[in-house]
Amino acid sequence: MAKDKKVAPDPAAARELILRLDRRTFLDELNRLTAGFSADPGNPGSYNCTDCSRCANCMFCKGCDACYQCTHCTACVQCNNCSHCVESKSLHSSAYCVQSENCTNSAYCILSKNLSDCTYCFGCVGLSKKDFHILNVGFNRTEYFELTKRLRKELNVR
Repeated sequence: MAKDKKVAPDPAAARELILRLDRRTFLDELNRLTAGFSADPGNPGSYNCTDCSRCANCMFCKGCDACYQCTHCTACVQCNNCSHCVESKSLHSSAYCVQSENCTNSAYCILSKNLSDCTYCFGCVGLSKKDFHILNVGFNRTEYFELTKRLRKELNVR
């Protein structure tokens, strides 16, 4: 059974419609939203996810597979409780990670693997409780951002 892709309404038009709602129309719209939230057996409990499969309780994700309680992630696989991650796999409670794998409680990690409680790591493997590292070498904040800006461009990483 093919699913219709829903296009988000124009915010101004939606506001105008809501201003004119009567009780019956309001309840009909609420029921439609509720049914859309819970009726997708492939992504139970997920809201406004597109091209995702086997995800549960996620919101606003795109192209993810087998994720749980993620929000605003894109093309992630088997991630849990993540936010704004891209093309990553098996992350747990992480945010803003890109092309990273097996990281836990980490944020802003790029091309990194097996990190725990790290922030701002680029191309790092196996670190714990580290900040501002590139290839497992520590840098000060200013140097880190200067180097990663160049590296992101050269490696074509978003």
